[in-house]
Amino acid sequence: MKLHVDKEADALYLRLDDSAIIESEEVSPGVVLDYNESNEVVGVEMLHLSERSASLNLSSLEFETA
Repeated sequence: MKLHVDKEADALYLRLDDSAIIESEEVSPGVVLDYNESNEVVGVEMLHLSERSASLNLSSLEFETA
């Protein structure tokens, strides 16, 4: 799994695996899901991050596992 934050593009991309992306679908304004040939979600892109949260700090990300 890979997480990429692009401050200039104001976007976050979460890639779940390395399979080829066959199709993409915008499921909500600024939220795009990428699908592989088995129709499984393999990527999630969120655009306009700064508009989604006033307190968002892209320089500091916290990860939690349960």
